[in-house]
This record gives sequence, C-alpha cells and structure tokens, in this order.
Amino acid sequence: MTNADNQPGAIRARTVHFLLALLVVLADRWTKHLVAARIAMYSHIQIIPGFFRLTHTENTGAAFSLFADSPAHWKTLALIAFSVVAMMIVSALLWKQNHAFSTTGIALSLILGGAFGNLWDRVASGRVVDFLLFYVRQYEWPVFNLADSSIVIGASLLVLEILFHKAPSDETHAV
Repeated sequence: MTNADNQPGAIRARTVHFLLALLVVLADRWTKHLVAARIAMYSHIQIIPGFFRLTHTENTGAAFSLFADSPAHWKTLALIAFSVVAMMIVSALLWKQNHAFSTTGIALSLILGGAFGNLWDRVASGRVVDFLLFYVRQYEWPVFNLADSSIVIGASLLVLEILFHKAPSDETHAV
C-alpha cells in the first residue's frame, strides 16, 4: 500500500464506494425477501396495467434469465465462480479510486453491490429471485431484480464514461 492509498481522500472514497455497494446489497436482499414473503411463486401484482407488474420467479441462469434453460450441472458453479472473479476485479478497481463521487467509482460500486446480491442468492439456493416485469402487449422484457438493475446501470455508466470522458489537455499553460 502506498502513501497515496492512506490519504484521507482515498480512505473516504473507499468508504463511500463500499457503503454504496452495501446499500445496493441491502436493498436487493430486502426487496427479494418482500417478494418471496408476499407474492406466491409465479403470481403477480399489477402495478401499471399494460406495462409493469411484480412477478415472483426464480432464475437459475445469469442476468435476465440467460442460460436458465441449460441443463448443465456445472452452470451454477460457473456462475458463482464468474461472480467471485468479477467481484474481486471490481473491488480492486474500487480500491484504487481516489474520488468518492466519480462516475467510475459509483458505477463500480453499483456493479459490486449487484454482483454480491445475486451471488448471495446463488450460493444460498442455486437460484436468484426475480420480480420486476416490464411488458407491452405480448412483448416482455425478461424478469429481473434490483441487483440486475444495479449491474446494468453501473455498466452503462462505465460505457458513458468511456465514450464521453474528456482526456486532460496536454497543453501546458505558461504563467
């Protein structure tokens, strides 16, 4: 660890980042618990007719039910391993962030919290509770949860940061 890693700004940034990730995990756990306790499996509560409802499902695949239909026995272990590796990489990147409110730091915090939220379910039961369903007529987006949303929002923020980040000017200003 370098001296820069021990600076108050770096420590404060890490605290904010990991608290944001923890907030995502807690919100994800709470909403999944509420859904599991109050909505029977495969039942739903209509929120916005013709557009949005809460639907209790469980997903053995990845985000948005990718690979859910795969009969492979190693699928859950592979998803757990992938999540752990991704969380280690994101945690290392977060550790290096020195600014608490940078787009990159917030994005990585959202990804870390979302990955941990879904990992928790996968380790505990081999499946993830999903409950958010958006649809228009017969067209449905796959059912998802807050952890999935957090990962997608975080990844989108990173893409926007990459696309629109202005590099520091190479010009030096003479005084």
